[in-house]
Amino acid sequence: MMKKNKFLNFAVGPVMMPEEVLDIGSEQIPYFRTEEFSALMKNNEELVLKALNAPEHSRVAFITGSGTASMEAAVMNIFTPSDKVIVVNGGSFGHRFSQLCDIHNISHTDINLKMGAQITKNDLSVFEGQNYTGFLVNIHETSTGVLYDKALISDFCKRNKLKLIVDIVSSFLADTFDMSEMGACAVIAGSQKAIALPPGLSFVALNENGIKTLKCNKALGFVKSLYFDLENALSNGERGQTPFTPAVSVLIQMNKRLNFLNAEGFDKIIERTRNIAEDFRRRIRTFPFKITSQSLSNAVTPLSHENGVSAHSIFEELKDKYNIFICPNGGEYKDVLFRVGHIGALTLKDNDILLEAFTDLKNKGFI
Repeated sequence: MMKKNKFLNFAVGPVMMPEEVLDIGSEQIPYFRTEEFSALMKNNEELVLKALNAPEHSRVAFITGSGTASMEAAVMNIFTPSDKVIVVNGGSFGHRFSQLCDIHNISHTDINLKMGAQITKNDLSVFEGQNYTGFLVNIHETSTGVLYDKALISDFCKRNKLKLIVDIVSSFLADTFDMSEMGACAVIAGSQKAIALPPGLSFVALNENGIKTLKCNKALGFVKSLYFDLENALSNGERGQTPFTPAVSVLIQMNKRLNFLNAEGFDKIIERTRNIAEDFRRRIRTFPFKITSQSLSNAVTPLSHENGVSAHSIFEELKDKYNIFICPNGGEYKDVLFRVGHIGALTLKDNDILLEAFTDLKNKGFI
């Protein structure tokens, strides 16, 4: 089915990358403390803010590190031990926000959601007028494939005057997101998802209030980090640079990719991902799988086997026999849930190949 030493990747990150991105990755890395690289970085910031529809005076801090690095940077720069924060904990990434609050001594209460469950008004109503100051959410809980209700969360945070931090790592350029409309003071995303770059780069986009908050927190001595000091990152960003050596080649790849996507239209990129996801979900109905999410992102389809066949064994079989990666889960969901991603350099024809493999497994009695 696939050529030897080649594979097809339906994971949620890293994802399949287009040829123009791969070509840049094979080149020598240039020196970066130059006017040319500074201009490229300023263009990256401009395009990220455009893709997010960020409000006026917003800025972007680029961090060489995975999405978790930017999650931690946002938490420790925006919140202090005097804050009282709500965390949406519906999977491993929501739990990660909870862990970060514990590490940085930030008081928090978790909204614990069952696998696949959407957040509701009832989940939020108990927090109305309770003097909370912040809200943390992975708007697409990647581990379970749930896209949370953006309007519900936004309205609640505005009404209660909460500082809202939104992780959109796996939904950036896969689902519609409007930073201005959402009212988020900080938005987190990374390189290895729908933007289709190598892993190792993430960023925090901050609105004017978010920038004021982190500057105030630093002045008061609450920011205790050299590498994750966002005020320092933004200060260096004014000249198109970063405080420390960045992932130079990934930032060059980002510039190429963002300019390509901007020329095509960010909305069209989201529409194409939606079409691939809907095509897969329509055709998977003939197989003994069930979709486990109450609210799907375009980025991924979470599936479990109707008759209890191990999800991890399906992942292993596709990897070993067909050179196809899907996305497994760990922990309590290891044998319950696997995920099929629709982001990156995938096409409708790639769906054909995956469904062909599922058909073969079905005919063999494996699934």
